[in-house]
Amino acid sequence: MSAEFSSQKIVVRGGGDLATGVVQKFFRAGFSVVILETSAPTAIRRSVALCEAVYEGSARIEDMSCRRISGLDELEGCWQQGAIPLLIDPLGENIGQIRPSAVIDAILAKRNLGTHKGMAPITIALGPGFCAGEDVDVVIETMRGHDLGRLIFKGSAAPNTGIPGEIGGKSGQRVIHAPVSGTVIHKKQIGDVVENGEVLFTVGGTEVRAPFTGLLRGLIREGAEVPKGMKVADIDPRTDVDWRTISDKARCLGGAALEGYFYQEGKRICQPL
Repeated sequence: MSAEFSSQKIVVRGGGDLATGVVQKFFRAGFSVVILETSAPTAIRRSVALCEAVYEGSARIEDMSCRRISGLDELEGCWQQGAIPLLIDPLGENIGQIRPSAVIDAILAKRNLGTHKGMAPITIALGPGFCAGEDVDVVIETMRGHDLGRLIFKGSAAPNTGIPGEIGGKSGQRVIHAPVSGTVIHKKQIGDVVENGEVLFTVGGTEVRAPFTGLLRGLIREGAEVPKGMKVADIDPRTDVDWRTISDKARCLGGAALEGYFYQEGKRICQPL
C-alpha cells in the first residue's frame, strides 16, 4: 500500500450495495476508507452491502473486511489491521474530526441529505438530488444506459424515474415493494432461484409472490418493520448471476468515483462532458 494514499482518508456516506462498489475501488487504491451509516440501514442486496456490519458487527465481501466501530479512536487500529471501519453517523457529524481528503455521498437517496462542498477538499455524489458545482464538486450519473458512470461537473444527474433499468427484458417487475405495512418474515433467501408465483416473504401476514422466475438477489432483513410501498426485494431474471459478488453497476460507479477523485485532485479545469 502506498504511504501517500494510505495517509489520505476517504469518507463514504452509505454502505449499501452501490456504495460498497465505491468503497472497494478506493480500498484497492490504498486509501484509508471509512463508511458512515445509519443505525438501521435498509439495503436489500445484503450479500454485497458492507452496511450489514451495522447488524452483525462485521461484514466480508470479496477482498474487503468491514468492522463496526463505536468511536473515532478505533479508526487507526482498524485501518492498520486492513479492515474498513464503519461508524454510525447518519448526519456526518464526525467528518470535521476525520478531516478526509474527500467525501463521497453514496446514500442513493435521490435527494441530498446534507452533503456539501464544505465537508472536504473534494466532494462527490452519486445520482440525482445534487447539483455539481454548487452542492458538490462532481456528480456521477447512476441511470443505466449510455451515460452510466459519467462525471458531471456542472448540473445534475438524470432525474429519478422510479423505474429500474431493464435487465433480461425485465424492468419495473424486478423490484418488489411492500404491499402493506408490517413485519417482514422470509420464506425464501437471497440466492434462491424462485419460480413465478412462489411466496418470497410475508409483510404483516400478507404473502408476497415472485412476479416471474429468477434469482432472488435482494431481500430486506427478516424482522424489519416496513411501510407500505417500501422497496423490500429484488429479483434478477438471469439465474446464473453470482449474487455474492459486487454488481457491474456498483463497479462502474466505484470506478467513476475514483476517476472523479483523481481528476479533482489533479486540479484540472473541469468542463461539462
